[in-house]
Amino acid sequence: MKRAIDVLGSAAGLLLLWPVILPFVLLIWLQDGHFPFYVAPRVGKGKRPFMMVKLRSMTVDAHKLGWDSTKADDPRVTRIGSVIRRYKLDEVPQLWNVLKGDMSLVGPRPNVQRETDLYTPFEVRLLEVRPGVTDFSSIVFTDLAEILKGQEDPNLAYREIVRPWKSRLGVFYVERRSAAVDLHLIWLTAVGVISWRRAHRGVQRLLRRLGASRDLIEVAGRELGEGARLPGTAMGGAEREGGGASPSDSTGGLVRRVEERGVRD
Repeated sequence: MKRAIDVLGSAAGLLLLWPVILPFVLLIWLQDGHFPFYVAPRVGKGKRPFMMVKLRSMTVDAHKLGWDSTKADDPRVTRIGSVIRRYKLDEVPQLWNVLKGDMSLVGPRPNVQRETDLYTPFEVRLLEVRPGVTDFSSIVFTDLAEILKGQEDPNLAYREIVRPWKSRLGVFYVERRSAAVDLHLIWLTAVGVISWRRAHRGVQRLLRRLGASRDLIEVAGRELGEGARLPGTAMGGAEREGGGASPSDSTGGLVRRVEERGVRD
């Protein structure tokens, strides 16, 4: 059933959205004369690598100039790139990955091998399913770039502030996944393009209905850009939702450590 939804949904999405992104493909090419797509390796189900496709929102040499995580004030993002990132149009080509079977419409977001090599035993469960274009964490952390804004080392900030929450939400999806949950998350992703708050309220209701812990429901209700005020202990509820050792520092403490340490030693 899930694969049928993926094939039909990705094919329909490509047919409907190509006219929307085609002008941006041309604009990206015109701005610097380089290939308008970003094709990069990611780790998929069962740790199998695949090549993920996105619209290129950064300079062509972005991988040489910085880090994996992107912050709102990232100098590598182009003017056209800032527009397509705002409306998530850079993610549309991933529907091709879904059609091919590398990804699913819904699932934990794919990561680079540098990050998956750091996964805890709890986080390795994220690799039990195909990575997705959207999931709980994609909606909750749609403002990831704003959370990382101003950080000297966005990779460090991402790992310590955001990744524990994204991982818990991802593993929660792995444990509760179904066709009905997938369809609901696809709908909430579309709602999020129009109203971030409505999408978050919808995620909270869905998490509550599926029996999520209180702190996961709470983090889904945060306001835009509230990285420094994510609630409670990021991985403290891991055992309740699948087990595995995890950091016990509060998120606020992690934010302070990032600010104090700046760039990784």
